[in-house]
Amino acid sequence: MGQKMKIFGFNNLAKSLNFNIYDVCYAKSERAQKDYIAYIDEQYNSERLTKILINVAEMIEATVLSVSKQDYEPQGASVTLLISEKPMMRAEDGTVVAHLDKSHVTVHTYPEYHPDNSIATFRVDIDVCTCGEITPLSTLDYLIGSFDSDIITMDYKVRGFTRTLDGEKIFIDHDITSIQDYIDDATLKKYDAIDINIYQANIFHTKMLIKEIDLQNYLFNTDVYELPPKSRLQITEGLRREMIEIFSGTNVFDK
Repeated sequence: MGQKMKIFGFNNLAKSLNFNIYDVCYAKSERAQKDYIAYIDEQYNSERLTKILINVAEMIEATVLSVSKQDYEPQGASVTLLISEKPMMRAEDGTVVAHLDKSHVTVHTYPEYHPDNSIATFRVDIDVCTCGEITPLSTLDYLIGSFDSDIITMDYKVRGFTRTLDGEKIFIDHDITSIQDYIDDATLKKYDAIDINIYQANIFHTKMLIKEIDLQNYLFNTDVYELPPKSRLQITEGLRREMIEIFSGTNVFDK
């Protein structure tokens, strides 16, 4: 960020990070796929997701004003935090007041499988929206590390403007050329990444695809050494195809 900018009034720049993560898994039978969904639901229930989002709020030095969470049937969960850039204050009459800053953090999960396909996917959507000086970009490494992230899609936007003391409009208050600038190099080395950025509109888009597939990490309740070499190759190819189609947003292997 550099030296803190002096502005006139309240910094009302709206910054939003939309973060989608996909985890891909091989589950041979329909029973195994359902067991995988149940496992994911337990591992990423609303209680654990709440802890992750509270950590995100702490990382951007925001104050959590309220928490709403829900586990769904048959699967999935959602959590929403209302946050403020500044702590709540107590007025003279004892009333608790706060500037809400139009800020919130949300997460939604979508476990998914199809009985005709031995591959199950787990999708997580996270939105971090802030208004003011705080920015969600510093949370990227933490969010990537909090989930098994095979495919990651990120959108970052800055909207509105604020003013300096002499009245000049400021449309963005920090340096950025790519979302990748805010991701650790060790993390980036694990992924192939592409950018689509519109600098004049302060819109930044990055997609990342895991480079290496260690098959054992993608087998649910199956040991890789129980599989013949040909099956290992076929499963690996199926996993890679699923990842590429999600990454590209196209059924590229359809005939």
